[in-house]
Amino acid sequence: MEQQKLWVEPVGDIIIARIRGVCTEDLLKDCQRRVIELAKDTRQVKVLYDTLEMDVPSVDIALVQQALESETWRRFGPAPSRRAILVSSTRVAYLSRIAFGEYGEGAYRVFYNDMAGAMRWLDEQPQMSAQA
Repeated sequence: MEQQKLWVEPVGDIIIARIRGVCTEDLLKDCQRRVIELAKDTRQVKVLYDTLEMDVPSVDIALVQQALESETWRRFGPAPSRRAILVSSTRVAYLSRIAFGEYGEGAYRVFYNDMAGAMRWLDEQPQMSAQA
């Protein structure tokens, strides 16, 4: 049996999206759809993307995620979400910044092999003014 490549589930008050192996455009689209559905259903705004077991993707895959993020922003507006991206290498970190960086470091942060640090950061209160 092939190991599951995508796992998206709420854990406490955080949505965890875990990608393993080769990341494809279809896999990213499925991941984004599932994260959005869970966020709407659970009203959770904190997401941890765990890419520790993901193969290093191409720049094209980072650009697909960037387009998905832009589309989500257009469809749902400025959601007060926090996203932590857990990476295993500087290359994946660089690509993550391309994929998620359009909306600034306050909305996301990259963590190198530091699940505990990512979870702590997600639980912190954002240092920005509250919006109604």
